[in-house]
Amino acid sequence: MKLLRVGPAGAERPAVLAGDGTVRDLSGITADIDAAFLAGDGLDRARSALADGRLPVLDAPGRVGPPLARPGKIVCVGLNYRDHAAETGAEPPAEPVLFMKAPNTVVGPDDEVLVPRGSVKTDYEVELAVVIGRTARYLDSSERAREVIAGYAISNDVSERAFQLERGGTWDKGKSCETFNPFGPWLVTADEIADPGALPLRLWVNGELRQDGSTKDMIFGIEDVVRYISRFMVLEPGDVINTGTPAGVAMGRPGEPYLRAGDVVEVEIEGLGRQRQTVGSAA
Repeated sequence: MKLLRVGPAGAERPAVLAGDGTVRDLSGITADIDAAFLAGDGLDRARSALADGRLPVLDAPGRVGPPLARPGKIVCVGLNYRDHAAETGAEPPAEPVLFMKAPNTVVGPDDEVLVPRGSVKTDYEVELAVVIGRTARYLDSSERAREVIAGYAISNDVSERAFQLERGGTWDKGKSCETFNPFGPWLVTADEIADPGALPLRLWVNGELRQDGSTKDMIFGIEDVVRYISRFMVLEPGDVINTGTPAGVAMGRPGEPYLRAGDVVEVEIEGLGRQRQTVGSAA
């Protein structure tokens, strides 16, 4: 099942992309696709209503927003692809590198990305996002980790490298600028993705292919990451995990320009849809 939210920013309505390509209104089932929806029986109710033909068609759905309203927290895994670690000059980590991204960085998949004031190194990162559907703490097996995953989506983990690496402290300040997490277009439920550990993922800037990888090249697999994070913090419904990016970011391409106003970024992961952002300036 492909869940999405459509309409103006801040006033999106919940929907489902049906198998016939129509967008079906979920607002009779739930007020929104959020933590409460995931924690309850929202997925089952939506699936049943779709199968029974009880969801009306939205003829002109308009803008596609982020498929999850108000994520609780965004936990990110750094240097989780060997080729990306190599291009940054870092050794592959012995344990997952974790950092946080502010939840209010999330915007729709085709919304504008803003280069922050004072930025000289705004970068892009295609990432597989894991959406948590059940509370999880101290998970002890891959099976238990799979059980808490509601589904998957695309994240563009936009990053300001000078803020991240040259301004002291943790990485968070280079990761949490406004608009720095385009998300969606869909939240694809876990049952629809046969092998999330073998998904091609790609990113283009102005039509040039910059990143071309696969989740099979992760250092730490999806279930391992979910299990690991649950040792250090409680994962709750509506939390998001950005699982890392393959090689090809601007930081790893000497002489390659970072993102500037007017650039167009396109992002896709097989089975999870496609994003398209125009870059603007916060200044």
